Amino acid sequence: MRHLLESPLALFILQATVVIVATRTIGVVARRMKQPLVVAEVVAGIILGPSLLGWVAPTASAALFAPSSLHLLGSVSQIGLILFMFLVGLELDPGLLKKRIHASVAISHTSILVPFALGALLGTRLYGTLAPDGVPMSSFVLFMGVAMSITAFPVLARILVERRLLRSRVGAIAIACAAVDDVTAWCILAFVVSIVRSSGVKQAVVTSTLALAYVGLMMFVVRPVLARVANRTKVGLSQNVVAIVIVGVFASSLATELIGIHALFGAFLFGAIVPKQDTFAAALAEKLEDLILVVLLPLFFAYSGLRTQIGLLSTAESWMTCAAITLVACLGKFGGSTLAARVTGLSWRESSAIGILMNTRGLMELVVLNIGLDLGVISPALFTMMVVMALVTTFVTTPLLERIYPAEELARELAEAVPTPSGPSLVTSRFTALVCVAYERSGPGLLRMAAALAGRDPADGRIYALRLLRATDRASFVLDQRAPPTAADESALLPLIERAREDAIEVRPLSFVTMEPAQDICDVAEVKRADIVLLGWHKPVFGSTMLSGTVHEVMQRADASVGVLVDRGLNEVRRVLVPFLGREHDRAALDLARRLATTSGAEVTVLHVVEPNESAEPLTVSGVAVKVVTHVSPVEAVIEESAEGYELVVVGIGEQWGLEHRSFGIRTEAILRRAPASVLVVRGGRQEAASEVVRGDASAEPASAVR
Repeated sequence: MRHLLESPLALFILQATVVIVATRTIGVVARRMKQPLVVAEVVAGIILGPSLLGWVAPTASAALFAPSSLHLLGSVSQIGLILFMFLVGLELDPGLLKKRIHASVAISHTSILVPFALGALLGTRLYGTLAPDGVPMSSFVLFMGVAMSITAFPVLARILVERRLLRSRVGAIAIACAAVDDVTAWCILAFVVSIVRSSGVKQAVVTSTLALAYVGLMMFVVRPVLARVANRTKVGLSQNVVAIVIVGVFASSLATELIGIHALFGAFLFGAIVPKQDTFAAALAEKLEDLILVVLLPLFFAYSGLRTQIGLLSTAESWMTCAAITLVACLGKFGGSTLAARVTGLSWRESSAIGILMNTRGLMELVVLNIGLDLGVISPALFTMMVVMALVTTFVTTPLLERIYPAEELARELAEAVPTPSGPSLVTSRFTALVCVAYERSGPGLLRMAAALAGRDPADGRIYALRLLRATDRASFVLDQRAPPTAADESALLPLIERAREDAIEVRPLSFVTMEPAQDICDVAEVKRADIVLLGWHKPVFGSTMLSGTVHEVMQRADASVGVLVDRGLNEVRRVLVPFLGREHDRAALDLARRLATTSGAEVTVLHVVEPNESAEPLTVSGVAVKVVTHVSPVEAVIEESAEGYELVVVGIGEQWGLEHRSFGIRTEAILRRAPASVLVVRGGRQEAASEVVRGDASAEPASAVR
């Protein structure tokens, strides 16, 4: 082990492995807390640094992150940071700046000026105690103003996507304000860095002039060249094109570093001028983001964590100073943005949401703070305080936004965007099916099932096709979501929609981003007054049960009936088998089967299984045939009978059929796996009408009375 740690390459590989595992592990917890991944990355960096690992296990920390090894870790993390800043520039669409409305202009300017002024004022108070020796007060004060003015554009964009606000009025204003903030703050930061690095006023003027000239060169010379490259790249990106872009990123970074305004500004600027039309920017992001976000960027967080020393805040006074910094940061960003938004005519709800979003600092704050620490403008103690402030302001964003814009309310608003025919007669007579499509292959089969239940005539029933998109941290996902909705947004629905056209079935598609798919499905079903929610089965990563995860959650929460289809080539529904033992969900399955008989003319057979030596009363079900079989295993009886030419088995969920929920697949669902016909597993709704099931010579009575 000691020999391993003595090899620089082996030690770096071990460091990278530990960092990635820690980041992704904490990321799972952060996601469950509805927090962006950047929170997990910051926390992971702090945990691996002297604040926790160095305190709990100093020997292991000194061996894993030996001071002599930090140069390589720091260099690789800087390369990752340069490429990440290019991704940030890719996400920044200049069109947002051109199309910003009056409200965006006022809010963005206020959200820069107010926190900058408060940060500078605070800097004058902290200069005597927290500024490094030899740093001019002007440099320290200016840097504090910039650090307080930062809004994390990438994190804000992802939160808007996850909260489904990106295409709303609030989202449009917030993203435009953040874009203006990003550009303005980086320009101010470049100016401050040039002042810090220069030896006098003359050199600062020269640096600023060169920087402006370089921006003009990129905008009016390099940008048209990139536009021509993008126009010629219509089908995929070749490795040569990717190589040209990466070389351009590094060349731009080198140029701004030589000018004296930091390499990160060059990478950001190059990404900002890449054409956003068509799919060129999204394709570039998709090529690069996995390596950057999964491998390289976490190394930057680890490097930042190694420089964050919570132990430096060892007194009540230092923690009071940290709290004051956080309070001033929130007062400047949240307070200034909220009041500016309210003055422009937005409601208090919208204004508060914009204030909360603009107060998000995330990774961009860490980038600025590391620049300040590298330049010697801020001390390690102040660096730690500002990291805590960045973590707090990012952490509170999602919970506060959840209170103002609840997820359930947003899901209902999106569902209501697809009109539902009104009128009491339509509500009571039409059967409504909500088809939830996760994978392309499941769409056509679910559509056939829905059409068999609801009918092909819109006068008889309605079919909604719902596609929920899982939010990711990928830049390409954010770029796709910022564009107007297209067929690509409903890619998984395309086979279903094509089948609907061929079969002349009217379908109303719905598609939006989700963080809680089960809850959103239930909310949409409630808004659309769905009689049944149809889902496809899935195989989980762990275990073997098909009725777990989202499927199980929907079955637990939905008020409507829920059907899970295991499709084995279902083209038409002619013969249907319904296993029946008289349990609650057996009756719900029978109700659906009888509807198939009425709507699609299917021949329905009820299979009543009797164990040996059990005396069974005659079973009569109006409108369908009944077949009684004797078998020691009800499950095996169903599997054997389903091979007799049935297209569909409709079975109620329950332990009697081996279909109860098992988190890890301890009991396999034999009917789902071995029955040769397609299988529809049914869980009855909360208010199901009872079927007419009669035993012996008794008169018709509700099925709920039968045992």
